[in-house]
Amino acid sequence: MNQNTAPTKANLMAAQATLNFSRKGYELLDKKRNVLLRELMGLIDKAKEMQGMVYDVFNEAYEALQVANITLGITNVSEVARSIPLKSDFKVLYHSVMGVEIPRIKYEKYNIEHHYSFYHTNAALDVAVQKFFEAKFILFKIAQLEDSIYKLADEIRRTQKRANALKNIQIPKYETLVKNISEVLEEKEREDFSRMKVLKKKLSHNV
Repeated sequence: MNQNTAPTKANLMAAQATLNFSRKGYELLDKKRNVLLRELMGLIDKAKEMQGMVYDVFNEAYEALQVANITLGITNVSEVARSIPLKSDFKVLYHSVMGVEIPRIKYEKYNIEHHYSFYHTNAALDVAVQKFFEAKFILFKIAQLEDSIYKLADEIRRTQKRANALKNIQIPKYETLVKNISEVLEEKEREDFSRMKVLKKKLSHNV
C-alpha cells in the first residue's frame, strides 16, 4: 500500500491494521532490546571480573614457570609438559535468551593429576602446573562469556535496526496514509451530507 492508495474504507481499515501491527511490533522489539541489554551488561561485568582473575593466575603461573626453567632447564620442563595428556573434558551446550542461542560450557572441576616424577622436578614446576590448571577452568568461563557477549551485541544491533525502521519509516508512513484517507473520506461524507440536504430540500418543495 502506498501514498496513492485509493481512499476507500477498506483501504483505511487495512492501513490502520498495518499501523497497529507496526506499533505493536515496535513495542515488542523495544522490550526485547531492553532485556538483551540488561543481559549483556551483566555478562560484561562478569567478563571484566574473570579477566582480572585469569590475568593474576597467568602471572603467577609464568613466574613459577620461569623459575622452573632456570632451576630445572627448559629441556626438562618441556619433557614434563609433553607428558601431560591433552583433555577435551567439556561440552558446549546452548540455551535461549529472547531467541539468541547462548553457549554454556559444561565441565567437571576435578583435582589435578601429576603425570611426572616428583624426583626430577621441584616446587616451582608444581606451582606452574597448578596455576595453569586453574587457568583452564577460568578460560572456559571467559570463552563462554565472550561468545555470549558477541552474540547478544549482534542481536541487539539487528533488533535496534528493525525497531528504527518501524519507528522512523513504517509507522510514520502508515500514520500519514491513515490520516490522508481519513481526511478524504470525511470530506466525502460532508459532501454527501450536503448533497442529501439539498436533495431532501428539493423533494420537500416538490411535495
